[in-house]
Amino acid sequence: MNPDNLKYHKEHTWVKVNGKKATVGITDYAQDALGDIVYIDLPEADTEVEASTEMSEIESTKATSAVIAPVSGTIIEANEKLADSPEIINEDPYGKGWIAVIEMSNESELEDLMDAGDYEKYIEEEAK
Repeated sequence: MNPDNLKYHKEHTWVKVNGKKATVGITDYAQDALGDIVYIDLPEADTEVEASTEMSEIESTKATSAVIAPVSGTIIEANEKLADSPEIINEDPYGKGWIAVIEMSNESELEDLMDAGDYEKYIEEEAK
């Protein structure tokens, strides 16, 4: 189940908003599709990111996949625990498996994201 307190991007990333700070990770659907995650190229602090562009890369036993930034802004923190233990993303994608914190430059972009219900429908449509 996708948590209701998050916003979702069509590229299977989520955002948890706290003021101008947006914690970002990949969804349970994404980690499940990837399989066992073996490496993540964490984004560097102070990097500018644009919404809907690549902010990092994840490697799994199946594939390498881009992590798409759901909002624009500056990366202010990356989850360094993932450098040694990327499997945390598989185990807890909405909690300890967060990837980065972005200081948003344009909060109105949040309006373009889906809520949990819309994201569930989106996944169902994609699966058809």
